[in-house]
Amino acid sequence: MSSLILGTATPGGGFPVYGAAFTEVINAQEERLRIETRNTKGSAENVPLLEAGQLDLGLVAGEYASAVMAKPDTRLRIVAAMYSSPGLFVVRADSPVNSVAGLRGKAVVLGTQGSGITVLGRTVLDSLGIQVNPIVLEKAADGPPMLLDGRAAALWGAGVGWPAFTALAKSGARFIAPSSSEIELILKKNPALRPVTLPAKSYPGQEAAIASVGSWSFVFAKPDLPEHAGYLLARAIHRGEAELATKLEQARETTMANTLAAAPRPELLHPGVRKYLAEAGIR
Repeated sequence: MSSLILGTATPGGGFPVYGAAFTEVINAQEERLRIETRNTKGSAENVPLLEAGQLDLGLVAGEYASAVMAKPDTRLRIVAAMYSSPGLFVVRADSPVNSVAGLRGKAVVLGTQGSGITVLGRTVLDSLGIQVNPIVLEKAADGPPMLLDGRAAALWGAGVGWPAFTALAKSGARFIAPSSSEIELILKKNPALRPVTLPAKSYPGQEAAIASVGSWSFVFAKPDLPEHAGYLLARAIHRGEAELATKLEQARETTMANTLAAAPRPELLHPGVRKYLAEAGIR
């Protein structure tokens, strides 16, 4: 049996929730693998830990993942595409703010120090020339109370199943996304990003789909993860796609077909994953 360590992020964020569902499904599907999760500071820590071989697998959010994959000499390889992450701000129900521009000069929780979602938030604001008073957290779970008690005017997050969004939406909080013209400007300045949409009813009270910008998050493997381990992982993910989707809404996008489509270049896929994709006829 191969024991693998999967780096996630700080408690209270989306990565630990995803990591728990991912490992449960993989461990159930493949008896020759045993994955254990480890809380880290997020994408910013997972990348160097993977590069140093101190993690076997790591969850890496879009902005960090794009930077890794843009390096011609990167040795990290893709095991799976996790999900696309539309970035959004959330404000209290009684907030007078109705646009991203309305956050100018206000205190905004951007996320934790090592999170790729935090980087995405900075990118969105910088692209639009909107300066806020950024709040960076030690733990993602500290964010919602700051919005609810008025210490922050808004909180930034991304994707379906974001724990902070779920908690705040239950209190009647509202979502704010860039306008269509703002999305166009952000994408023009940041070609690595893409237009993505939060499906309707992803959160309590969110009846309509919300268009925004974002990118794919990935499960990366360390440089020397054996080919056979990558193959077993890909096979287990493929076989467990339906089960993973039932465990976690955002994990519906975790499929081997999406993994192939989201990889910027085929050679960035782990050799074992490429072998399985070929055998399974996924093109």
